[in-house]
Amino acid sequence: MPLSATRRKHRFTVEFPVNASPKILYPYLASASGLSQWFCQDVRIDEDHRFNFIWDNQPHYAEMNSHRTNRSVRFVFLDANKRHTPDANFLDFSLEESQLTQEVYVRVMDYSEETDEEELQEMWEGLAQKLREQVGG
Repeated sequence: MPLSATRRKHRFTVEFPVNASPKILYPYLASASGLSQWFCQDVRIDEDHRFNFIWDNQPHYAEMNSHRTNRSVRFVFLDANKRHTPDANFLDFSLEESQLTQEVYVRVMDYSEETDEEELQEMWEGLAQKLREQVGG
């Protein structure tokens, strides 16, 4: 692929406190039913165990690339043919607990073509609020 045809990727990281334990939060980050309650329109798992994230009635397939129970999960997005691509978009959710304050933080790393920091910040703040409402925190 010619260099001019490649799209630049952007790594956006945001962290927000959620008043809930990692044990309560983790299913909201790592399961289709949990994610569909706050993250997007719907999330389904297909017969090959791929996650189908639905935004604006459009499917976006991803594989759970790695996970550590009650700690972190990473979704790597696939192309329209449900295949891996080099330098694929991914979403990384990790749960951090402050030893000092006992506060729990959700850290999100969003790696995609979206480069508008302000738009990403607003979007994730809205999603964080929806997550807090779901877990009561």
